[in-house]
Amino acid sequence: MPTPPPVELSVIAAAHNEQDSVARLVQEIDAALGPTGRDYEIVVVDDGSTDETAATLVALNNRRVKVIAMSNTPPDRGNGQSAAFHAGIRAARGRLVAMLDADCQNDPADLPAMIARLETYNADMVQGDRSRARRDGLVKRVSSRVGRLFRRWLLSDTIRDTGCSLRVMRREVALALPLEFRGMHRFIPVTARNLGYRVSEMPVHHRPRTAGRTKYGIGNRALPGLIDCLAVRWMRRRRRDVSFEVIETPGTAASPSRQREKAET
Repeated sequence: MPTPPPVELSVIAAAHNEQDSVARLVQEIDAALGPTGRDYEIVVVDDGSTDETAATLVALNNRRVKVIAMSNTPPDRGNGQSAAFHAGIRAARGRLVAMLDADCQNDPADLPAMIARLETYNADMVQGDRSRARRDGLVKRVSSRVGRLFRRWLLSDTIRDTGCSLRVMRREVALALPLEFRGMHRFIPVTARNLGYRVSEMPVHHRPRTAGRTKYGIGNRALPGLIDCLAVRWMRRRRRDVSFEVIETPGTAASPSRQREKAET
């Protein structure tokens, strides 16, 4: 089967039981990116939904929409946002990759400015910052502040809103992220920096959820978040530089099999 031609931008959304949001999501992405003239696709990852999320997307009959379904999902819940983004990245064809939530709390209208910032500043990733736009209650504000303090202490993470899913990055960055590990989506910006990529932040909009139910709360974020911080710290300390260069010798340079190997990779 021939490889599909690449596109300029892939917009990836992870969805779990978002049948009431995905049509609006696609409409808003088209409204934001259509006028830019960019060639883009919309990749929605159905992560174990038990509602009509996938059927709703198929019924849109939108040529830009690609729907993929996670395999081997646990009953009544998905594999999680990290795994869904991991799958979406590998199904995407874009030179640039954008990520956002499928619940429409992220505003696709921010994407053109984020892409412009990435190109203007020659960054590898632009991370959204919702902190000025959120109107959270006292408990959530305190828990978020405590979480930032722990990340800064354990990981030297200075990203203000690492929990914001709205971000744009170069394809090579997306492929390098270890998102097959649960919870890693919360550490995408600091992981990219640890891998040597340039990460820029910019303010973005934040909107209240109008459909479906939130998948997160204080109880399933605080302690798991701390444990994940410790796990990321452990992985970072054990990471080794795997860059290399090939030293050509007369034997390898003259070898036809060696030349074929280079041409195929």
